[in-house]
Amino acid sequence: MGYVTGKTIKELREKRKITQRELSEKIGVSDKTISKWETERGFPDIGIIEELAKVLGVSIAELLTGDLRENGNQSANMRKMCFYVCPICGNIITSVGHGSFSCCGITLPEVEAEKNDGNHSICVETVDNEHSITISHPMEKGHYISFIAYVTSDALDLVKLYPEQGICVRFRKKGHGLIFAYCNRHGMFKTTV
Repeated sequence: MGYVTGKTIKELREKRKITQRELSEKIGVSDKTISKWETERGFPDIGIIEELAKVLGVSIAELLTGDLRENGNQSANMRKMCFYVCPICGNIITSVGHGSFSCCGITLPEVEAEKNDGNHSICVETVDNEHSITISHPMEKGHYISFIAYVTSDALDLVKLYPEQGICVRFRKKGHGLIFAYCNRHGMFKTTV
């Protein structure tokens, strides 16, 4: 990993619309010091990197690498929810966006949802302020619905199901979203609510 560059500091400072003087006051150095950093005639001391990153609104890793990640759709992140299911233990890992996860010694692929089909039809009834979810599906040890999730723009509700249990799940209505159901044999299915 490299060290913070003057180009990165200047880019972040200008993006936040603060002057060299304002930045210097916030982290307790002179504005001449900021100028030296930005023109590559000096480097910030390691002891103020954390404070510098905080004032510039980035993580320490982003500051050090210059690899700035921007969230292009902050208001609808949860709708980008990704699911990873371990085929060995059934562990469910969720992530807002793509990631790399492993469980039981194997790297998990992202589970891709398909639209409802005849054998995995998700039935949603809205009663009062709740979505009632039912699925006509076997719930046997070898073939069952493992979980049902309700994802809206700002929330994830997930209910884990087990073999020999009925499939009737209720979620408090939170607006438009997606309902996901995961079959241990056939994968994930989804519908819009």
